[in-house]
Amino acid sequence: MEDFAELVIVNASAHTMDPAAPDEVTDAVAVKDGRIAALGYNEVSQWIGPATHVIDAAGGAVIPGINDAHLHFVSAAMAAFGYVRLEPAVAPDWSAVVDVVEAAPVGEDGWVRAHGWDEALLGPAQGFLLDARPDTPVVAFDSTGHQLLANREALRRAGIDAATPDIDGGVIARTSHGSLTGLLQDGAMELLSRAMPPVPASTLRPALLALQEHLHSLGITSLTDPGLGPASAGLMDGAGSTAALELLGDLAEANELTLRINVLMLFAGTGGANAHAVEAGLRSGLGAAYLQRGINPEQLRIAGVKIFADGIPRSGTAWMHEPYGKACTHGSLVIQGATDAQRVAELHKILGLINDAGLQAGVHATGDAATAAAVEAIIAAADGPGEHPTSSGNRHYIIHGAFADPGTLHTMASHGIGYSTNPLIRQEAGDIMRQVLGEDRFSRHQPLQSALGAGVQFNLASDAPVTSSDWRRTVVAAVRRATRSQPGDPLDPERITGLQALTAMTVSAAWQDHAEHFKGALVPGMTADLCLLSNPWPTDEEIEKLLDTEVRLTMSGGRIVHQSTS
Repeated sequence: MEDFAELVIVNASAHTMDPAAPDEVTDAVAVKDGRIAALGYNEVSQWIGPATHVIDAAGGAVIPGINDAHLHFVSAAMAAFGYVRLEPAVAPDWSAVVDVVEAAPVGEDGWVRAHGWDEALLGPAQGFLLDARPDTPVVAFDSTGHQLLANREALRRAGIDAATPDIDGGVIARTSHGSLTGLLQDGAMELLSRAMPPVPASTLRPALLALQEHLHSLGITSLTDPGLGPASAGLMDGAGSTAALELLGDLAEANELTLRINVLMLFAGTGGANAHAVEAGLRSGLGAAYLQRGINPEQLRIAGVKIFADGIPRSGTAWMHEPYGKACTHGSLVIQGATDAQRVAELHKILGLINDAGLQAGVHATGDAATAAAVEAIIAAADGPGEHPTSSGNRHYIIHGAFADPGTLHTMASHGIGYSTNPLIRQEAGDIMRQVLGEDRFSRHQPLQSALGAGVQFNLASDAPVTSSDWRRTVVAAVRRATRSQPGDPLDPERITGLQALTAMTVSAAWQDHAEHFKGALVPGMTADLCLLSNPWPTDEEIEKLLDTEVRLTMSGGRIVHQSTS
């Protein structure tokens, strides 16, 4: 053979994840011109030439590159490399949080920006930062992306005071006397984020490249950033602006972007989404920004629009059929409207607009009522008079869907509606959610096996920086379904296997991206996005061994983007 492979991996335990042969394991992989050229040593040996780089896997697993289908790339980059860090290892209690903030350097924009406090570990936020740094504006975003704490100076600059009215889909926390605590939840976060100066490119660019390197070291080659654009001030830390979206394009044009990234645009934040804002966003032409720059859509692509239908159970903003929490609330949709019926009608309008634009809708819905309403709205949009009358064609999907019931799951499957959920959130925040929801309802949280049995196209994702971007932890969480304080029940009917979890983070995630024809499996002719692990894939009984398994090599399109030195 005159044309030899550039790279060959031998003595491997390669899980091809080929949908046509889902249990196929082979011993060798050849890579040529950025594609999988051959599988199995008998075939692969013919591709080895004098210049071929041959790697001995020593029995280690070779798997497709991991596709994290819900990872806030821009926000996670800033959380890891751009902000003062408040995670438990740094600030294990509220007193330590205050100390870290008091000692933090002021940014070049005059603000102190921090990230990572977790109410589930620290206890309720009760104005701890309100009087910190009286002459410097301070904002501290929590780990969920649904809350922030601000000091008095930050509130003053944002024009927020005791007379500021509550807004749709948001909470301005107050004491029993009506004074501010500095805590803003969901849609109310936008009141402060809009007053903050934008993150400068000189800070954001190196943070993005540093996180890209870190993700490759984990074996991640693809991701979806769910929410960049004009309404970024209403999501997480507000860093995912239109300028950040443009910066990703700059990295792609400079050949510095080695991750494959799909983007959902954000035209309304975590509260008050409405059809007028979405229609204006769609008319802006932002959705074609990368195509107009000639960027390869296999590398960087605007896929659709993210919509927040409700909030999260911990904040009492998830919309549930049955009441929950100390406040005995049902929650509600955070869509604009004065009544449930008005909010549902507005959600139908929004999804109709996205569907008719030929774009994908990713709908954040955690409560069972919100999930059912979002599914109904997607189906109505697909059956409407628009130009794209099939939800399966657009591949709209539910984000989180933590309490989807069996009937809703079967409806999703029959209409081609996808499902992206986050087992590591369940593990990390499970104890507080068990308190809020009760044991019976919590036991049905994230019905993975039910989704699999119903035939739903579902994937597992990190939601970083809400949780760790380490996909190995997500796999273990899906198999064990444990929480911080309690081991998982071996008889839990919603557990899935480790290889089913791997499928959800490769093949199924590629389906969400409309990309199963070129990535997600190790099949000759498909792109060489892969990673080599130091050990074979563990059995479910020993799935924790995955946590100690090193990623020896990561390839993106046949390009080595990570190689272990050990």
